[in-house]
Amino acid sequence: MAITNASATWTDGERFVGQGSSGHAFMIDADRQRNSAPGPMEYVLIALCGCTATDVVSILTKKREKFTSLSVRAEGERAAEPPTVYKNIKLIYTVGGAVSKKAVEDAVKLSKDKYCSVSQMLQKTAAITTEIDYI
Repeated sequence: MAITNASATWTDGERFVGQGSSGHAFMIDADRQRNSAPGPMEYVLIALCGCTATDVVSILTKKREKFTSLSVRAEGERAAEPPTVYKNIKLIYTVGGAVSKKAVEDAVKLSKDKYCSVSQMLQKTAAITTEIDYI
């Protein structure tokens, strides 16, 4: 079992420096008025997008699909009362290039249902839906 470490060190207000096992640091700002950096729940969606995008690129590459671009955008709806977890998340994949629609659909499904660890965690509280746009 792999152990991953993370930390958040307070700087001021509701701002922190986050750091992971990789040693990379980033700002976190939970104060939406100041809004000097993404807040913790924004990072959750960013992590989801990065996780599933990595899976889809890997799967399409293995299938030798000729994609030229891929981006993933997440729209999250949070609960009204604390804890304000995500209740619904829509992932919008935008794929460019000469790709098979079936290959992309299969890659997105495999990511959601099997490979993306972030998706697997979030599906415990949120309904995750997907949409694919081709350019």
